[in-house]
Amino acid sequence: MEKLNNKVALITGASKGIGLGIAEAMVRQGMKVAITSRHQKEVDEAAEKLNQMGPGEAIGLRSDVANFSDEQAVVDLVVKQWGQLDVLIANAGVGHFAPIEDLSVDQWKTTIDTNLTGVFHSVKAALPSLKKSEGYIITIASLAGTNFFANGAAYNASKFGLVGFTQAIMLDLRHHGIKVSTIMPGSVATYFNNHEPNEADAWKIQPEDLGQMVIDLLKMPARTLPSKVEVRPSQPPRK
Repeated sequence: MEKLNNKVALITGASKGIGLGIAEAMVRQGMKVAITSRHQKEVDEAAEKLNQMGPGEAIGLRSDVANFSDEQAVVDLVVKQWGQLDVLIANAGVGHFAPIEDLSVDQWKTTIDTNLTGVFHSVKAALPSLKKSEGYIITIASLAGTNFFANGAAYNASKFGLVGFTQAIMLDLRHHGIKVSTIMPGSVATYFNNHEPNEADAWKIQPEDLGQMVIDLLKMPARTLPSKVEVRPSQPPRK
């Protein structure tokens, strides 16, 4: 996939943050990008900004990855709009952090349903189209998928599971011509967990950095697959 012009991508959870950073990088490469969110207004506003960047184009679609029917409908719309699907970026995620005695059943369920089952839904819906295009699946995991921490039972479980899921489907799909990678970022300057990015986040990975990383992965020679990429801030604050 060394030439990205007119390739078609679907990015979940992309009205802001990492997903939007990836979408921006893709549009600048001339790709056609569908971004999703649970909130139509937010994703429409993001798509409007993307369409001002060119030379690619973007559409905003409402979807909740926790519902398979939503993901299937989105894939069908993308293929109807552009005739194909070449790249899936499974980015949608949530975080609930609390000691296990305080972690509610609803918080656990929401985390697993979004961060893990939601990726399964996205992949399952996109797979027939990706087989046709011999496309690429990239999941956005986290260093929390290999490093556990206190108050992280739900989030760690979802991201450990996502890393394992991604590596397993990489083996399932490589002889169909589909590449599969997972990106595991450390601290990123995003709106995750109600954070408002600010100047104090300058040391963190920026969404555009991950956008560039995705473009680099897509342009790798067909024979080569970085299947798991850990990425950290190069100079975090000293403790």
